[in-house]
This record gives sequence, C-alpha cells and structure tokens, in this order.
Amino acid sequence: MAVTDEAIEKIKAMIVSGELSPGDRLPPEKELAERLGLSRNSMREAVKALEVIRVLDVRRGDGTYVTSLEPHLLLEAISFVVDMHDDDSLLELFAVRRMLESQATGLAAGNASPDDAQALIDEVESVDPGTVSIDDLVAHDIRFHGQIVHLTQNGYLSSLIDGLGSQTIRARVWRGLTEQGAVERTLSEHRAIADAIAQHDSALATSLATAHVAGVERWLRQATPS
Repeated sequence: MAVTDEAIEKIKAMIVSGELSPGDRLPPEKELAERLGLSRNSMREAVKALEVIRVLDVRRGDGTYVTSLEPHLLLEAISFVVDMHDDDSLLELFAVRRMLESQATGLAAGNASPDDAQALIDEVESVDPGTVSIDDLVAHDIRFHGQIVHLTQNGYLSSLIDGLGSQTIRARVWRGLTEQGAVERTLSEHRAIADAIAQHDSALATSLATAHVAGVERWLRQATPS
C-alpha cells in the first residue's frame, strides 16, 4: 500500500471508529502524523485527497475539520464523472438512472402528502411548452425530479440520482427533445407521474417513471452515432 493510501486509511479509521466525528477538528498536522506513525508529507497528501472528496474541510488559518459527511457532499463528484464521459458511457449511466429513479418514484408515491403531490402537479402545470426556453425546461426538470427523490426520505438515493442527472446532461437531453418536438409528450409523462404519486399508486408510479427515463434513454441511443 502506498504511504499516502495508508495515511488516508488511518484517517478514515479514526472517522469510522468515532474517534473523529462530523464537525470535529483534526489534531495539528505534526501531532497527528506522529500519532499515526506517518510522515508529515504523506499526512499532508492524504488530507488533500480527503478534502477533494469532501471528507475533510481545510480552513486556512483555522485548521482541518471533518465535514458533515452528508450524502450530498460525499456523492457530489458523481455529476462531474457523468459530465466527463462519452456517449456510450452515458447510455450505461441512463440505464442505472432508470433503475434507481423508478424505485425512487414508487417510494415517493407511498410517502407523499396531499401538499407534496399538489406541488408536483403545480410544477408541471407551471411550464408552457409553447414558449418555454431550454434553460427553463432544465430548471423544471431539476425541480420536478428533485421533489420526487426528496420524498424517498433517503439521502443517499437522492444524491445518487441527482448526480446521475447533472445539469449539463439535462440541457443536452432537453435540447434534443425540443428539436424532435417531444416537449409536450415529456411534460405529459411528468404529469402522469405526478398524478400517480397523488393517488399513492406506487406500482403505477414506478412503471411510469421506468417508461419515462427509458424514453429519454431511447432518444439518446438514436442520437448517438453508431
């Protein structure tokens, strides 16, 4: 194991064991390196690596702290990975999104209050397909699906789905759907999903969400050069 990897594992073990908790300040670099039997250089590199993945927060002039370790922090790098991949990888990512989002929508149907369901319906009805811009469609899509995954009450599932549907990818998809005249159909699918959630019909909501994401996936496959 590389020295830096060893340092990362030792800091991770301190967090997992509870020796360091979210929000805690790490001991000074020299003290921590001596305690763990590591060089200050390897400790410094480990801290940098853990800062990148949002496990640690280095505050200049103050010290290094464990972050909140909330799912949205630890999983936010997924959207960066999604944006960096090519078309073939995007198809695989959409297949993952289809599986996760369908189940999330089913969970949402079981958890939604009347106000939650009405908020989803209002969100769909706020969009005029005849005049809406690409930026507004992207914003709508983020709000609509974000409201649904929030209703799962599962932070990790919510963060995973959010990461798989980055703003960059959504903009590309909506631009393509607009060019193909599929905006009204897509918004109609959103309304059907919202209605199923309002009816607490988990099976229907799951099926509609599966078909909805699969439709986008199908468009992306057709738009990808063979």
